[in-house]
Amino acid sequence: MTAEKTEKKPSPSRAALRVRARARNKKPAFVRAESWKYDRFSLSWRKPRGLDNKIRRKIKGWPPGPSCGYKGPKIARGLHPSGYREVIVYNVTGLSIIDPNTQAVRIAHTVGKRKRATIIAEAKKLNLKILNIKVSKETKAEKEEGEETEEDETEEKSEEEIEAEATEEVETGEEEAEEEEKKPEKEKKEKTPQKAKPKAKKGEEKQ
Repeated sequence: MTAEKTEKKPSPSRAALRVRARARNKKPAFVRAESWKYDRFSLSWRKPRGLDNKIRRKIKGWPPGPSCGYKGPKIARGLHPSGYREVIVYNVTGLSIIDPNTQAVRIAHTVGKRKRATIIAEAKKLNLKILNIKVSKETKAEKEEGEETEEDETEEKSEEEIEAEATEEVETGEEEAEEEEKKPEKEKKEKTPQKAKPKAKKGEEKQ
């Protein structure tokens, strides 16, 4: 009996993520200086730059500021939230270096649509995780399918509908022609000026 080969499933380091979560819970919330005093200041951290700022000078009794002592654990440093380490890929040859158990693919933003499609297809064959697969837009095949369905819908029109459309176009054309014939007659009537009455001379008025 030959032993069946079992494929290795990707197993990201969950233990490292748990260590990082524990360290994050112990870390204090870094708050903007004097945000508790003024409503116009948000709580989000801003680096204090004042000469007399107590947080910058790390004076006792004031809230702590970020420093290298609060760095995350070395095991989980640089890990993606999914547990994999990111590897930026620019072409298909870059996929051969990646370890599917610990690393994940991030396609570079400079890669075009055609090359992106080939990278995704190859990564699926190699059972690699792609972190930014949802960013890709519709492929050419999907667009072509959409165009074909539109053409089929136009062909499915019955002969009766086509005849009805043709008769409507003829009727509208005749109505427009009649209206155009009537227009010049109306315009002529409007344009013809009425003859002005001759003015009487001064001598005639006195008589």
